[in-house]
Amino acid sequence: MSAPAVPPGGTIVDTFKQSFVDVPIDAQKGNAIATTEFLDAAESLTTIFDALGSVAFSPVKSDLVGNIKKLRERQLAAPAESENVQDLCRNELKTKKHTATEGLLWLVRGLEFTCIGLSSNIEKPSDELADSFRGAYGDTLKPHHGFLVKPIFSAAMSACPYRKDFYAKLGADEKKVTRELRVYLDALKKIVGILKGFLDTKDAKW
Repeated sequence: MSAPAVPPGGTIVDTFKQSFVDVPIDAQKGNAIATTEFLDAAESLTTIFDALGSVAFSPVKSDLVGNIKKLRERQLAAPAESENVQDLCRNELKTKKHTATEGLLWLVRGLEFTCIGLSSNIEKPSDELADSFRGAYGDTLKPHHGFLVKPIFSAAMSACPYRKDFYAKLGADEKKVTRELRVYLDALKKIVGILKGFLDTKDAKW
């Protein structure tokens, strides 16, 4: 895993194929989230784990990538019914299958874990990444993980690089990095909130 190459004067956000900031949300359709842009943004986010530079994060990244793949496969199988994430799940559930919908559930948990870990670290400049991600793990994924998976993820938290080394990989100007990441993470937080709300409804149950 090699960290994305940040352009001179830029930040990690400039390397993303798609940002959560630009994912269309249709308020008139119950905050429907555009599927293609959402999946592209989620895929772009996974490159942050390459910047963490530890093989310990491979399971975290592969978990996200695997769940993105489940949603993409459903979108390819029924494109007309999958223009937004919520309809993709509703229409899949009508077929008595829930592969993509379950994939979304785990993807949202993984995105929330990443969002909380990074947001918390930005807001607490004295905290190391390991502490921020450990706290985020306890609040998001850990309650849903079995005893075989928990040690794998705990090992990843312990393998976080030092804060200063990590931010240096995200761009030369740390103030610019944190400023752009804040905007990016706020957009991600909004989308995670919308999708968590949807996953709690009867429409998303199997």
